[in-house]
Amino acid sequence: MINSPITRLDPFALVEDFFRQARPAQVNSEQRSSGFLPAVDARRENEDLVAAVDLPGVDPVNDVSVELSNGGRTLTISGERKVRNEAEGFREVRYGSFSRTLHLPEAVQQDSISADYDAGVLTVRVAGVYAAEQPQKIRITSGSSATQVSTSEADSQKEIDA
Repeated sequence: MINSPITRLDPFALVEDFFRQARPAQVNSEQRSSGFLPAVDARRENEDLVAAVDLPGVDPVNDVSVELSNGGRTLTISGERKVRNEAEGFREVRYGSFSRTLHLPEAVQQDSISADYDAGVLTVRVAGVYAAEQPQKIRITSGSSATQVSTSEADSQKEIDA
C-alpha cells in the first residue's frame, strides 16, 4: 500500500481558476471605444410601429436621444452607456456611444412619436405610421384581355375587361 499525503482542495481556488481560464481575449482601445449596439425588436401593432430597445444601465433622460429626420421618414435612437466604475478585471458589459436607425414606411410628424423607458427597455411608438397604407389595385394584362386584381381584403372579386 502506498502512502500518499492528503491534499485539501480549496473550492474558491477552483472558481478562481475557472474565471482565469474563461477570460475573453484582450480588447484593444479602438474596440473599447467603439461602444455597443443595443438590441432592437421592431413590430407592427395595428397602424403603429413599436420598437423596443434594450438599454439596461442607461439614464434615458440624460443619455438617450430619439430624433426624427429626413422629412419625417427616419427615426434615430442614439445615446451613450457611461462607465460607472473604472475597475480592472473581468468585464463583459460594453460601454460607449450607440445609434440605431429605423426607416419609416411613411413620413410622420414628431407629435405622433412617444417614448417610454421601463425596466431597462426603451419603447418607442410611432402612432399611425401604417394608417396611410391603402390597398392598391394593380392592372394585369395578358395577351388581348386585361385583368384587374384588387389587393384589398374587402374587394375580393376580380374584374375582367373584355
